[in-house]
Amino acid sequence: MSGRTTLEVYQTGRLCVLGFGGREVLDNLDLGVARDTLADLVKEHQCEAMAFDLTGVRLIPSGLLGLLASIHKLNVQVHLYNPSKDIREVLEITRLDQVMEIHEVAVS
Repeated sequence: MSGRTTLEVYQTGRLCVLGFGGREVLDNLDLGVARDTLADLVKEHQCEAMAFDLTGVRLIPSGLLGLLASIHKLNVQVHLYNPSKDIREVLEITRLDQVMEIHEVAVS
């Protein structure tokens, strides 16, 4: 479907690395497809950790926060890389910053 934001899988295995192609706003993310993709990755690769590259993303839908929390409940570590200031604030308010590891890395 055009205009839909997709979850891009960069690496699979015990550590799965995912991103959103640097889109600023993820308002068109198909959460059903994202949920299925994440569940499949966990099952197929015995994924122990998921790293989400949020470089360039300014806003994420609340449903994605719920999805990330549900991944954590499956005993999969959730790592968020380069969340924007706005995303960090939401993570702090919801206390998700206490269950997900947040990282800042330089982008070249």
